[in-house]
Amino acid sequence: MNRIDKLFKEKKNNILSVYFTAGYPELNDTVKVMQSLERSGVDMLEIGVPFSDPMADGPVIQASGTKALHNGMSVKTLFSQLADVRQSVSIPLVLMGYLNPIIQFGFENYCSEAARCGVDGFIIPDLPFAEYMESYKPVAEKYGLHMIMLITPETSEDRIRIIDQHTSGFIYMVSSASVTGAKNRFSDENLAYFRRVNAMRLKNPRLIGFGISNKETFDAACREASGAIIGSKFISLLGSEKSIDDAATKLIIAIDPQ
Repeated sequence: MNRIDKLFKEKKNNILSVYFTAGYPELNDTVKVMQSLERSGVDMLEIGVPFSDPMADGPVIQASGTKALHNGMSVKTLFSQLADVRQSVSIPLVLMGYLNPIIQFGFENYCSEAARCGVDGFIIPDLPFAEYMESYKPVAEKYGLHMIMLITPETSEDRIRIIDQHTSGFIYMVSSASVTGAKNRFSDENLAYFRRVNAMRLKNPRLIGFGISNKETFDAACREASGAIIGSKFISLLGSEKSIDDAATKLIIAIDPQ
């Protein structure tokens, strides 16, 4: 069973998935970050493949991607770093990357390498749905990889149901029609969107991302979905804390201060 499916089967709510940029803060920190986040109790990891034109990313993630590229990160380097990662990391792994570097690498090659490394799925924000259906879905399925699609408050109900019908793993609910970035609270409009999609009773579980940074936003997401994805908050901590472990610890405290 795919590890993503296993996670959602065993844990129905309060799932925490964390995004980080591969090769940041330093080129060889990728696996160290993964190990630290798993030790801290994170349920799933979203590994960002840095790209020079990341249209969905806010300034914090863009800056981390620029630094990672300057460090020498590439798709090929990432797969070499992940070659033995399943010896030390057991939670589900999702690669989040833009289409251009994937096409340059070759999508089937990308799938083959990802499967060899123990990756469970992909998020490709700029992949058109028609192209996904025609050319990408069959190849990903061949390698047992989930292709995870994003929806936003502007996505129509018909479109959401089509995405739900033709994808697997989970649906990534973008909290608002903006780039990534931490927020202190969600607006009434955000919450209404979460409730509306929750009421649709989709077959795929959902995680809410963009703007999750503290207990209030994490709890709000978990009330209307299976959990949340945190990115900018953690990357900010990676840049400010003395160590990777300190950043991971501070992240958990931020959403569960107790």
